[in-house]
Amino acid sequence: MRIKHLCLLLLTSTCLYAWAQEKLPADVARFIEKRDGCDHFRGEEPYDAERSEFLLKQMNRLCKGSDTRLAQLKKKYAQQAAIMEKLNEYEEQIEAGRSRP
Repeated sequence: MRIKHLCLLLLTSTCLYAWAQEKLPADVARFIEKRDGCDHFRGEEPYDAERSEFLLKQMNRLCKGSDTRLAQLKKKYAQQAAIMEKLNEYEEQIEAGRSRP
């Protein structure tokens, strides 16, 4: 019985998260999707030259303009607490360190 409750809780929380993401303005949702990809590749290890090149290409594709875009969105949605809470989860300045690998 506990497993059923746990599964129900997990399913409900997953659905609520998806619903909450859908309620974000389109520009914020696009930023989050791109930035999450950026942050993923920023966290990967460049264990050889080929991997380093791949990571750099992905970061250039996904991270470029992120600092500016985040600042623009924070300015645009400064009076909307729920959106600001989500945007504040992201580092404001990441591009200077983008060439890490």
